[in-house]
Amino acid sequence: MASIFCKPASPSLSHQRRPLALSCRFSPAASVRLRRRAAAGALHARAALIEPDGGRLVDLRVEPLRKDEKRREARALPSVKLSRIDLEWVHVLSEGWASPLSGFMRESEFLQTLHFNSLRLEDGSVVNMSVPIVLAIDDSQKHKIGESKKVALIGSDGKPVALLRDIEIYKHPKEERIARTWGTTAPGLPYVEEAIKNAGNWLIGGDLEVIEPIKYHDGLDHFRLSPAQLREEFTKRNADAVFAFQLRNPVHNGHALLMTDTRRRLLDMGYKNPVLLLHPLGGFTKADDVPLSWRMKQHEKVLEDGVLDPETTVISIFPSPMHYAGPTEVQWHAKARINAGANFYIVGRDPAGMGHPVEKRDLYDADHGKKVLSMAPGLDKLNILPFRVAAYDKTQGKMAFFEPSRPQDFLFISGTKGTTLGPTSPSKQTPFVRFINGLC
Repeated sequence: MASIFCKPASPSLSHQRRPLALSCRFSPAASVRLRRRAAAGALHARAALIEPDGGRLVDLRVEPLRKDEKRREARALPSVKLSRIDLEWVHVLSEGWASPLSGFMRESEFLQTLHFNSLRLEDGSVVNMSVPIVLAIDDSQKHKIGESKKVALIGSDGKPVALLRDIEIYKHPKEERIARTWGTTAPGLPYVEEAIKNAGNWLIGGDLEVIEPIKYHDGLDHFRLSPAQLREEFTKRNADAVFAFQLRNPVHNGHALLMTDTRRRLLDMGYKNPVLLLHPLGGFTKADDVPLSWRMKQHEKVLEDGVLDPETTVISIFPSPMHYAGPTEVQWHAKARINAGANFYIVGRDPAGMGHPVEKRDLYDADHGKKVLSMAPGLDKLNILPFRVAAYDKTQGKMAFFEPSRPQDFLFISGTKGTTLGPTSPSKQTPFVRFINGLC
């Protein structure tokens, strides 16, 4: 069973990426160095917040006074119509979640991502990038683009969303992309079925200029805070540590225990005001995941009922689509939170995983995600906090961290199973059941 960990404070040990117990303390010198690096980023990385990848947050949104000019330019260009997932990637890129990427990947960036899970910058430094952020086009679109060096990206309503400049068109090696990203080419992978299988045989990369901020008009846009807005919020709350927790399903009592215990441990380490970023994934998810609207209602209820402290918790939606690519994808999830200002990342069992689409087994080893994060290139400045296993302790009548010395006292209950246990009367339910029924 994994306990919660942090990385060693000494930079000389960072290449080993061997997790240590969370009770370790970072040296004051290391903290000062972090703050100085952040200060050097001026508006892009403030005070105690971790520095974004590449040293600054990328913002690809057009200035308001130039929007009309860009719309006119877009109308005169060859166009590429965006799918829903394409639009989600435009959103991700435009706000700097993938900093320092300045647009859809050109071939060199695509190959580095596919083969090395990282990008080498001009100064020789390396940043993590584990999933390709690419835009596919078909033969007819390629023909229409011809020799043009820029294209307009069009939304489902026919209006221009963005411009893509200095474009490069190259072959879309679908089989290799799938095999390297997922570790299998088995049929039935949700993202592959939705976004790759029937996509064009070409990829188009270039520098992105986004004309309008991406909005979904689903009543949840106010939750979609950009990395810059999140950094502003963390600064406003005087956060000296930010720990991020991603989930794609409702919060249950085990999650709540983990998050509150993590904050307690960070306080024990000497941090004065650790702030939780509760960051549900809001892009494409598979059909049997809980819809985003219901998840957000449940997350709000968690704060309303005081399960998590509203003063030290920020809830926001992460706009990325979900790949279900296990240890490969969890690196992307962690890297994006660096750009949002998080310096601690909680990783669970089988992060970004799923059942094998053909065989009756999990697609990935449940422990590989946290192991990969501890070694991944370009994530050295992020402290990885592996999940502590929580279960329902029958002797205490509540959720607690599992103790291997008395396994008979614990029930491992999923949120779905929890709703079926015990009496239907709230007054007679166990805390686990009451929590699930009240919030899911």
